[in-house]
Amino acid sequence: MNKDYFFCGVGGSGMLPLAMIVQAQGNRIAGSDRALDQGRTPDKFDWLRAHGVTLHPQDGSGVTRADQIIVATGAVEDTVPDIGAARRVGATIKTRPQLLSELFNAAPTSIGVAGTSGKSTITGMIAWILDQAGRQPTVVNGAVMKNFADADHPFASALVGGPDLFTAEVDESDGSIARYDATVAVVSNISLDHKSMEELRDLFGGFVGRATTAVLNLDNPETAALAQTLEPGKAITFALGEEEADLSAHDLAPLPTGMGFELRVRGEAPRPVVLNVPGAHNVANALAALGAVKALGVSVDQAVAALETFAGIRRRLEVVGTRNGVTVIDDFAHNPDKIAATLKTLHAFDGRLLILFQPHGFGPLKLMKREFIEGFAGLMREHDVLLMPEPVYYGGTTDRSVGSEDIAAGVRAEGRQAEALATRADCGDRIVEIARPGDRVVVMGARDDSLSSFAAELLARL
Repeated sequence: MNKDYFFCGVGGSGMLPLAMIVQAQGNRIAGSDRALDQGRTPDKFDWLRAHGVTLHPQDGSGVTRADQIIVATGAVEDTVPDIGAARRVGATIKTRPQLLSELFNAAPTSIGVAGTSGKSTITGMIAWILDQAGRQPTVVNGAVMKNFADADHPFASALVGGPDLFTAEVDESDGSIARYDATVAVVSNISLDHKSMEELRDLFGGFVGRATTAVLNLDNPETAALAQTLEPGKAITFALGEEEADLSAHDLAPLPTGMGFELRVRGEAPRPVVLNVPGAHNVANALAALGAVKALGVSVDQAVAALETFAGIRRRLEVVGTRNGVTVIDDFAHNPDKIAATLKTLHAFDGRLLILFQPHGFGPLKLMKREFIEGFAGLMREHDVLLMPEPVYYGGTTDRSVGSEDIAAGVRAEGRQAEALATRADCGDRIVEIARPGDRVVVMGARDDSLSSFAAELLARL
């Protein structure tokens, strides 16, 4: 029976793919978005309209009946007009994780991809391998998968496949990972991000415990410890250079467009692999994806062939272009682990880095102040420059006691160059002022779709 769904924040990276999958199941979709009301990312909303999504202002006017199902982000606050309207008319309210986990758990076979970093890339790699293997997966990702993006699907963060195999990026930051019962549970790594380590150990332990097979990273102490708790035969392990793992990568070689390495699978002859995505972290992501599809019976040769044509994920070290000798790179890095992976990858090649880092919230900045300072100071080189606007802030009651200047001052105290400026536009002006041929500008941040437009505009000004 067709149902009416109303997505509050329908243009968001997590909401849009879910809306497309719910629509593909024969339901009617409407929604609202603060970005629509503010005139941001108009192309995305034009595309949604063209694909049969009815859009309303985020003022409650689109929520009028008790038979509508209102889908909200993890935080359901009555101060959001759509939620207030839903309560008044008696409509059902579901959070995004609630709806996604219901769809996920209804599939006979499912792969849940979890971990502090690497989730979107691993999910994209798994999606591409399963697609190329003819498995017709349905996939919900938190980012655009370049292999599936085309003129008609510019926001390909979802893949509408068959009902039997469901793959999704699973989030621990809001605790919703506890809702997912995966056939195959992938955990890339566990480190401090949004919750305490004690909470994270409980959440990831439960997620892995409920699965038939767990795919775990031996290079990360927390996931390696998790592997020790499982009965023999339940875990498929992976690692860089670790002979004890079921899947391991050796002789890593940075290439101008990606990474080369030797893949060793327990009981099989070594194979050379060339990825079209850069960085040692992407080799680890590839091993995680290989482990996941191995659990479903996809041959290693078939999986490797697909991986070698994996085009990457939008905003993951994505080169926007080069102008007057300066290259601009758009990147999603927003926590210390992701930032470290990006800086290490970029420093495999020569050239000064001009780093624009827009923090994705005041909360994470306060929680990880020390880790942010140590990460930047430890991985930046002498001539690199860090530029930070204030964190993304969309309103609410969050504690704003730690700001960008606190991070910049800490980095300067460690002997590296860092500046905190009032606005992102000010940071852009400063980059244009100091950029010179051979520099690479990396625009880092999350929770703000306009960062990609900013990166493109910056390139045009250089």
